[in-house]
Amino acid sequence: MKALKYILFLILIVVIGLAIYIAVQPNFYEVERSRTIKAPAAVVYNNVIDFKNWEAWNSWKEEHPEIEISLPEKTNGIGGSYSWTQDGDVGTMKTTATAANDSIIQEMQFSDFPKSDVKWNFTTNEDGSTTVNWKISGKDLPFGFKAFATLMGGMEKQIGPHYERGLEMLDSVVVNSMKAYSVKTDGITEYGGGFYMYKTTSATSSNISQIMGKQYGEIMTYMAKNNVVQTGMPFTIYNEMNDANNNIIMSQAIPVQNKVEIAQDSEILCGYIPKTKVFKTTLKGNYTNLPKAWESAMTYIAQNNLQQSELKPFEIYQTDPGNYPNPADWITEVYIPIK
Repeated sequence: MKALKYILFLILIVVIGLAIYIAVQPNFYEVERSRTIKAPAAVVYNNVIDFKNWEAWNSWKEEHPEIEISLPEKTNGIGGSYSWTQDGDVGTMKTTATAANDSIIQEMQFSDFPKSDVKWNFTTNEDGSTTVNWKISGKDLPFGFKAFATLMGGMEKQIGPHYERGLEMLDSVVVNSMKAYSVKTDGITEYGGGFYMYKTTSATSSNISQIMGKQYGEIMTYMAKNNVVQTGMPFTIYNEMNDANNNIIMSQAIPVQNKVEIAQDSEILCGYIPKTKVFKTTLKGNYTNLPKAWESAMTYIAQNNLQQSELKPFEIYQTDPGNYPNPADWITEVYIPIK
């Protein structure tokens, strides 16, 4: 009996000591993780800001497939939310503030635990990648919450690995989303033709993107100085493509309403494409997939015994990358004039 009293006394001391230890723990917590993703900030932000995308990189759901996720009508932007149920406990997450492509602030409530603040920051790096910072914090924590956190190894141990895995999965989802593309064979149609301002140069497959950007910049500068109004989307005319020496002779062009008189010493010229029959193919996706679109078009032309006319083939860029940060959304139309 005496031994039992000693055991009970020791247990009491341990309980009191544990209670004191828990009581003196901080009344707040903060867990933070970061990851650099090779994607524009706008692409990463657009994924995170809409809760309907979260299940694809939710590490808790990955670990516990039985979690049930519910999406309301509004999941995007301020006021957007979602909820989940796990073992009878219900959690909710709601977006309370945003700064486009820069930050997102959210509020999380799970079961009877106190509310937590969640913040995302998106920082653009010099190489075009984005550093994503994901942080959760809470304060004024009650004893029961601190007891739970202490017995489970602390919030850092409970949340940190999930944030790391979540960012890893987000990285994969975002990067793969930028690789998506499709090629559509539209068939024979008619191109309306018209006047255009252009500048001709040469390039190789390794520097064509940089040279195109420079060319369009010079054409737009000329048009602005001379009050020439753009009337359509930019396009490129391929005057010559020599696979043997990897040399491309091309003209970057911008449509205009009427013929423009040009000074004799100007490198920017005015051209004209007549109304003509063309074979059209459409690429939706990154420009790096354009060779697949051209291959598809040329294969169709050969298999159907179509003959190219003397007019040079060209491609029109129907979307401005500045307005469409995800390359998977870019649309390019390939036109091959035929007889």
